[in-house]
Amino acid sequence: MLSLQGYHPAWMGNTIETATPQHHHHLHILELSSSPMESESILALGMLVWNILPQIPPSSYNHTSPQDMWYVLTGIPGLEDSHTWISIPICSMYVLALKGNAFLIFVIVTERSPHEPMYIFLSMLALADVLVSTATAPKMWAIFWFQSMDKLFGCCVSQMFFVHFIFVAESAILLAMAFDRYVAICHPLRYSTILTSSVTGKIGITAVVRSFIICLPFIFLVHRLRYCGRNIIPHSYYEHMGITRLACDSIRVNIIYGLTVALLSTGLDIVFIIMSYTMILCTVFRIPSWAARFKALNTCASHICVILLFFAPAFFSFFAHRFGGKTIPHHVHILVANLYVVVPPMLNPIIYGVKTKQIQDRVILLFLLSDRFEKLYLLINNSSSPW
Repeated sequence: MLSLQGYHPAWMGNTIETATPQHHHHLHILELSSSPMESESILALGMLVWNILPQIPPSSYNHTSPQDMWYVLTGIPGLEDSHTWISIPICSMYVLALKGNAFLIFVIVTERSPHEPMYIFLSMLALADVLVSTATAPKMWAIFWFQSMDKLFGCCVSQMFFVHFIFVAESAILLAMAFDRYVAICHPLRYSTILTSSVTGKIGITAVVRSFIICLPFIFLVHRLRYCGRNIIPHSYYEHMGITRLACDSIRVNIIYGLTVALLSTGLDIVFIIMSYTMILCTVFRIPSWAARFKALNTCASHICVILLFFAPAFFSFFAHRFGGKTIPHHVHILVANLYVVVPPMLNPIIYGVKTKQIQDRVILLFLLSDRFEKLYLLINNSSSPW
């Protein structure tokens, strides 16, 4: 094998195969003769080609149009044999999340009393949980059960946008709920004048619009890149950096924007949430009665649990991806990301159902009514029976 300037042409029959660090070029020439003169001429031609190729800029290579390719998700790398078993708890949690959040929304919409701002924000959180799990879990099933792993570029980008959009919106909703608790505990007499229906609606619209404006550039950032034919993504759903790493261009802008979004949107939300609860604790510990302190803190307990469920896995994935790449196996990252989109949506309705008296009362009432209707139905059927 002849090595020229770091490149390695391999003689294979009547073909010179040239391998650059990014591409493979095949130069078909005349059949090799046993004549030494002809062989030397062919070798000189090959050397000439190798001296010219390194001078060709990368921009002149033939790049693949992303719209013409199918992009393949591999699921959880290293656990392919366990995909079927992993899909069972994920499927069960997704179904529970759908039922629990749908029931929570139904209770808030139909019940007259829980139309306070806290319950409006809670219904928005439940809707966001339904959307984020529905945007990801069905694709996981398709991978785990039917090995349906590929999608066109437009579908990949659509899922990427909705996952990030809902995540940023949910972070803003949790901040709005923390502000609601701050006003309720620190300024209880002004609660109804500060958080009016108009203000509550504007906060919800702002959360959605902010998330849309922040996540819209992701679409243009992945479309501006050139792709070289790589289409394997070791994940169970499409996200920004997973698609970006397939490009052969520099992804520095994508990385900087992703970190900026994480710090200036979700990061600031966390800072303001911590500030809200710091002021809440200061107010609570100035209350002389222990019973009143416990009652005030009890109203915040469910919200704190939901915040931890939402942000703890996100921080784990963020720091493990950047600082624990060699110590934490890659399949652990993907497994946590999969659980992240089904576990919090499943637990949030349970947490609020256990800690919120209005929701508890509504659940009990519905069960009692269903039990009465069942008894009435059986009574009517028995009375109408000829036997």
